[in-house]
Amino acid sequence: MAADAGALLELHDVVAGYEEVEVLRRVSLAVRAGEIVCIIGANGAGKSTLLRTIFGMLPPREGTIRFAGADIAGRPPTEVLRRGIGYVPQGRCNFPAMSVEENLEMGAYLRRDARVRRDIDSLLARFPMLGAKRDDPAGTLSGGQQQILEMAIALLLQPRLLMVDEPSLGLDPRMVEIVFDTILAINREGTTILMVEQNAKKALSVSHRGFVLELGRNRFEGTGRDLLEDPEVRQHYLGG
Repeated sequence: MAADAGALLELHDVVAGYEEVEVLRRVSLAVRAGEIVCIIGANGAGKSTLLRTIFGMLPPREGTIRFAGADIAGRPPTEVLRRGIGYVPQGRCNFPAMSVEENLEMGAYLRRDARVRRDIDSLLARFPMLGAKRDDPAGTLSGGQQQILEMAIALLLQPRLLMVDEPSLGLDPRMVEIVFDTILAINREGTTILMVEQNAKKALSVSHRGFVLELGRNRFEGTGRDLLEDPEVRQHYLGG
């Protein structure tokens, strides 16, 4: 893939893995400011590993990762956060015994400015289902409500890019719609989104562009609409 001069995030020939296992095999992609970009592919394709590598949880063995023009390959997660990349991992990652509001307060741990309280109140108003449960333990929320809480926690650090891993995992169809509507709203308000998602049809339908990984390599890329209509993508990744 040729370099993209307008990219906010750009990966080129990234190789990464766990001990002797090579999972990513020269993956390249670009995410432009203001986009929603999704990564789809079969289980084991390397999708979650890719997000962990970008976030600094797994150092790349080869290749480059640049964000806003700076090299972030192998930087620790706290530095990646400070540079403007938020990350919502797969599965629940809140403090279940703490209230919704206390979870948001914990999410602002890297901030030292005087606007934290205002921003927490603003998020509780922005996501009414959280505002209505601000004093409830996070563990009592439904799966979809917890997913929205975790995105709200990530937004407290005011990321330019928010990475979300499997946001619809384990949710009923109604909550899937609510979670994807939330992702669209976050994007409309100015945050770029990079999303890994097994619900490939839904992910592509809301994304500006998509990438298909196969066994740790780039297989297809294109606009969300083009990938939805591509016969080979439909046959192998969208259920025909």
